[in-house]
Amino acid sequence: MTVEVRELKPDEFSLAEKLWEEYRDQKADRIRERIFGVFEDGRLAATARHTLHPDGVEMDCVFASEKYRGNGYARMAVEALLKACASEEIFIHSTLVLIPFYKKLGFVPIPEDKLPRTIRDRFLFCFGEMAGCNVCPMVRVKRPEAKTVP
Repeated sequence: MTVEVRELKPDEFSLAEKLWEEYRDQKADRIRERIFGVFEDGRLAATARHTLHPDGVEMDCVFASEKYRGNGYARMAVEALLKACASEEIFIHSTLVLIPFYKKLGFVPIPEDKLPRTIRDRFLFCFGEMAGCNVCPMVRVKRPEAKTVP
């Protein structure tokens, strides 16, 4: 078995979209997004997506296909994204149960009003009660000494 962790090229985004059919049927944006993936024997097994919003950066679509769960692949995808984007402040909407996982990766919970507006607006259906929607806003502050890898 071979495992490869890397950023997908825009012409590979359809691989992520196919995987995301299992995860809320997400679509990829070749202009505003970067996708990091873990491949097992050439097949995309897990992803983490970096989206550039007008007022901040969000990470989402942290997902491993059910077939590949339990191998740490989602963590590997997140770690690749965080390494490549270390000089950026990154916001997430974590499910409550995953808060300890994200804390280990340097994220800290923040109040909803500290989210950039365009990122917060994605969860307007929660009406100011993200915890009631099983969601906690979090941020990982940029590492000033780090360089973002293009």
